[in-house]
Amino acid sequence: MTVLEPIDAYPTQRIAGFPVRAGRSLPFGATRVPTNGNNTGINFSVFSNHATAMTLVLYKDGADEPMAELPFPESFKIGGVWSMTVFGLDPESLEYGYRADGPGPPFHPANVLADPYARLTTGCGEHRHRSRVPLDDFDWEDDRPPRIRHEDLVIYELHVRGFTAGADVSAPGTYAGLVEKIPYLVELGVNCVELMPVFEFDETDNINTGQNYWGYSPLGFFSPKASYAATGRHHMQVDEFKHLVKELHKAGIEVLLDVVFNHTGEGDERGPSISFKGLDNSTYYMLTPDGHHYNFSGTGNTLNCNHPVVRGFVLDCLRYWASEFHVDGFRFDLAAILGRGRGGELLHNPPLLESLAYDPVLRDCKLIAEAWDAAGLYQVGAFPDYCRWSEWNGRYRDTVRRFVKGDLGVTGELATRMLGSPDMYARRGTSATVNFVTCHDGFTLRDLVSYDHKHNEANGEHNRDGDSDNHSWNCGHEGETDDPAVLATRARQVRNALLILLSSWGVPMILAGDEAGRTQHGNNNAYCHDGPLTWFDWDLAAANAPLIRFVRRAIAFRRAHPVLRRGAPGGVSWHGVHAWAPDWSPHCRLLAVMFDGGGDDCVYFAANTHWEEHTLDLPAPPRGLAWHLFADTGAAPPMDAHEPGAEPPLADQGRVEIGPRSVLVLVTHEREQS
Repeated sequence: MTVLEPIDAYPTQRIAGFPVRAGRSLPFGATRVPTNGNNTGINFSVFSNHATAMTLVLYKDGADEPMAELPFPESFKIGGVWSMTVFGLDPESLEYGYRADGPGPPFHPANVLADPYARLTTGCGEHRHRSRVPLDDFDWEDDRPPRIRHEDLVIYELHVRGFTAGADVSAPGTYAGLVEKIPYLVELGVNCVELMPVFEFDETDNINTGQNYWGYSPLGFFSPKASYAATGRHHMQVDEFKHLVKELHKAGIEVLLDVVFNHTGEGDERGPSISFKGLDNSTYYMLTPDGHHYNFSGTGNTLNCNHPVVRGFVLDCLRYWASEFHVDGFRFDLAAILGRGRGGELLHNPPLLESLAYDPVLRDCKLIAEAWDAAGLYQVGAFPDYCRWSEWNGRYRDTVRRFVKGDLGVTGELATRMLGSPDMYARRGTSATVNFVTCHDGFTLRDLVSYDHKHNEANGEHNRDGDSDNHSWNCGHEGETDDPAVLATRARQVRNALLILLSSWGVPMILAGDEAGRTQHGNNNAYCHDGPLTWFDWDLAAANAPLIRFVRRAIAFRRAHPVLRRGAPGGVSWHGVHAWAPDWSPHCRLLAVMFDGGGDDCVYFAANTHWEEHTLDLPAPPRGLAWHLFADTGAAPPMDAHEPGAEPPLADQGRVEIGPRSVLVLVTHEREQS
């Protein structure tokens, strides 16, 4: 029998002592190629439209100096792409970078630049930002994404390090540590985690505190953050992150990544040249006519996202995370920038946003936009959606905050927000709105009811940073207190906000720790603190167990009642102190609504932000059913919320008392036979 030998790559010449041949232009990055025997080949491909010379720099693992530098022959260049296959390399002990030369700054051939397409980097240690080649041998064990419908999601936004840095787990602050906390997430009832940035970034690039905790300054877009991996010192962060995703999927939890494609960690022309800037500054960044960096991101530079090359980079990156890491979707930081043209102008049909919406690999991925930027562009409700994009609904956040606080003239708008903001999303449906009251950026929920003003002095910017318009109320005392009356009001206000959120149409998002009363002591911009101020304090989980129980029951109640997630086929009716008579006047602080889902899926919701109690006349429930009490935030735990399905019937089916600054939720069950 004739055995066909594989056709393998082979060297054609030597450079710097290494056998090489002209490489393949695509894919970009470093890719293993098939060879005979142990003569391992790696194809290196890098783009630079303006470089006049390119050199591949090779290091042994952890070495201070290069083991070789291989200039690309001109014949190894096609268009603006330099490519070369190098043989005889050990990928597991190899680090690499590039030197690019060109017509003046920012080309500096003395700099060794990171590969923009590097799928593994050394992180920010002694030999920072060096690129590596990962192994591709992870066993996914037939992993299947949960494929949860948008309207059924309950998103939980968390920081990978902060969630377990203070936890009793084997590897605190890591992907592996987060795996150990999956049972907590399952018990809480969330079915989707939104991870704050996990692309490689420089944790030390803050001039005031020396810490960049949040990670919204990416440098390695294809590389999982090395220091978030217990195995990072062994360069196994790719496998560790994949294991996290696989375990979350086993638990029925989807994974969204918070991604930053509006800027990079290189800053403006005064910042470091780490990768993009030194390879092709004028392609990757938006530049003014005199060569400075446009700063629509508020961080020094703005990626030129709708340039065809950069658009291809973004698509390649997201396809990689979706296909190789099995992530279920992405939340885009300052996504309004992605709709800007080269000079910052707003594009009518942004090529990048359209490409993402219709990309075949990303077809099943959830796409969520933070529909504003740092230069004043606010597109909430008007983001180019292509029937695919959802949005962080900043108007929902502000309306709920103002209503819970007790502001006048907000009741009518709250009604609109609770119905999925149809004034903004009627065409797109309720799945287009991601509802939230708090997120990483701003006060925690506990601080929202404990501080009238931000307290960011520890950030080193004289309390000038962070938003001053928080719609917060301290309930009578600024900051920590032992006043029982103030504490009781705060506890009610926290429950009020959470119950409104989980009773609204749309996709609810909860900030990790809010269910346990996490505080940042009034700091509403804690991006630069990696410590107890920003970590999840797991002692609070025990101390505030009643609040966690309340949230768990509220999530379970939402899950048990489709009428709170997918609309009300039987209709929505508005009420006030008197049934069927809502009060839309500016001075009203009471909102009541009945969601009739047909059959026995009927829910009555009432919120009172007045400082006095009211007696509410109830609408009659559907025939044969009776009102039962699910939640009353004015009641002391554990009577503030009952287990779904075990709600006690109201003694008086015609009326109910709602306390001051309280929310109550009723549900129908079959009437008990007397």
